[in-house]
Amino acid sequence: MAQDKPQLVCWNFSTKSMGAHLNPTVGYVVSSWPRLSETFILNEVIALERLGGRLHIFSVKNPKDEPVHAKVAHVRAPVTCLYIGQNRKAVWRANLRLFLRRPIRYSRTLLWAMRSGGRVFVRRFFQAAYLAEILRREPVAHLHAHFAHDPTLVTMFTHRLTGIPYTFTAHAKDIYVKVPPEILRAEAEQAQAVVTCTEYNRKYLVDQVGLSLNGKLHCIYHGLDLSQFKFSWPRAPQSGPPIILSVARLVEKKGLGDLIAAAGILRGRGRSFRVEIIGDGLLRQALETQVMQLGLNDSVRLLGSLPHESVCEAYQRACIFVLPCVVAGDGDRDGIPNVLPEAMASGVPVVATPVSGIPELIEAEREGLLVPPKSPARLADALERLLTEPELRGRLARAARAKVEACFSIDGGSTRLLALFQGNGR
Repeated sequence: MAQDKPQLVCWNFSTKSMGAHLNPTVGYVVSSWPRLSETFILNEVIALERLGGRLHIFSVKNPKDEPVHAKVAHVRAPVTCLYIGQNRKAVWRANLRLFLRRPIRYSRTLLWAMRSGGRVFVRRFFQAAYLAEILRREPVAHLHAHFAHDPTLVTMFTHRLTGIPYTFTAHAKDIYVKVPPEILRAEAEQAQAVVTCTEYNRKYLVDQVGLSLNGKLHCIYHGLDLSQFKFSWPRAPQSGPPIILSVARLVEKKGLGDLIAAAGILRGRGRSFRVEIIGDGLLRQALETQVMQLGLNDSVRLLGSLPHESVCEAYQRACIFVLPCVVAGDGDRDGIPNVLPEAMASGVPVVATPVSGIPELIEAEREGLLVPPKSPARLADALERLLTEPELRGRLARAARAKVEACFSIDGGSTRLLALFQGNGR
């Protein structure tokens, strides 16, 4: 049986003008679209389209019923869901057609999936075959996946089935907890390039995949559209007690239990304040219980998930932003949590911990205050300094905004991504 060759499209990209129109399309494979907690992907997509990129978004899972960022409406790219439960007949028909057309390639890739990861990998393989058939009708020149687990597995299998080159961005839990080193190595070996969001992560990946692949590994920070974050100093005075703000999923690695414990210490010292925590997650009930046990019901509020517009408004009300990250018991940790540069861009002095890539964003005593993780007393000390020293708040806030402007603007990172997509990244 004759087997057709992969349909690859050549790039038509002008390096003289980053706004030049890109004729070929990049397929963006993500876990779920849209997803409120992954604003960094949304910002990246919008920036790439602003630079002239044409994208087609592929969602591995069904999007959850959660608030949607208003900026999703600005995305021009079409979205296709690869979730098997929603497309069962189409998936099976696509797999049958691909098997009949390329039986050897299909069988070898399926066998590798079965040997390497069992049922989960086989499901991702079936989704990849479905994607491969979609790309016969709607070709792309390149595939890019976000997260090294499910999206990159689908993308890697699609590459094996079609020959379309791919890159992927590795983040945090995906590389520290979810993906074994041997799978990371296989993904990196076949990829055109691997991106991650901190130098800390990049060095970790070198250890996992081997020094021979070091040249493929690139650190590109998540960038911000700085026009979305108003900075002014001095900040307009707020009525009521000063607000200590945190924005995070309610999970272990965010260290929010330490924040609540520090609030109890500050209350014992007679300080006036109100803690507002925006976000939701598995630890909500445990954190609410901690608040009640410490008698902080009138001082600590868990507000749940809010639209990003409401988060930006909260930055403007806040006196201090705090995120006391820790390394979780299973090894999970953040890279550089996106809320930190957002708060810094908004003029809120920040307190954090030197976990993972955070020191790449915050130099202690220059752009913010850093305290040891799992140290509520030290955290309370840092918060008290900022509550009582307005000159310190101003100095840190101005330096923080300058750091974000210099190193975390969205356009610089997006330009580098485009170069990687066409194989010209350095």
